[in-house]
Amino acid sequence: MNKCASRFLVLAMFTMALIAVPLLTPAHASGDENPAPPAGTKKEKKDKSSSIGDDGFLKGYRAAYAAIYDRNDYASAILQLKTLGHDDNASVATLIGYSYRKLGDYKVSQIWYERALKADPDHVKTWQYYGLWQVEQGNRDQAQYHLSRIAALAGANSEEYRSLAAALEKPPGTGLVY
Repeated sequence: MNKCASRFLVLAMFTMALIAVPLLTPAHASGDENPAPPAGTKKEKKDKSSSIGDDGFLKGYRAAYAAIYDRNDYASAILQLKTLGHDDNASVATLIGYSYRKLGDYKVSQIWYERALKADPDHVKTWQYYGLWQVEQGNRDQAQYHLSRIAALAGANSEEYRSLAAALEKPPGTGLVY
């Protein structure tokens, strides 16, 4: 795929996402299923952080999401996401990892992607973004493994699968923009 076609594909994907976001319920604003509490979490006594399902969490999560995808304000989004107090949630950790990757801090990004997969080994968006991280790092075999995980979890027709597969189709060394 040539550079112009790649840019068009990315633009088309973002346009589709922007059109779809208002149709989603607030809990789906991340592009994930509901950001769920970590597995095995019991109701705990109240602390200063918001609960995953409450309006405060959802409002903060949507604000961070908008900072990332609408304004490309990754540093601000990281702060907003960490302030939510749910770094152990796969959706939150994935967006933090994505933001660090977009800022060029691949080592810290990797830590967050691995934290997200530890919280939820079946989190498809994490497998996609971490797979793109692998492609950017030149780890094509690892990216292929991530692609196979996505296929097993969401199928080869999923947006996450198609995105990573398209990145893997590009020759190594191609300037990647995700």
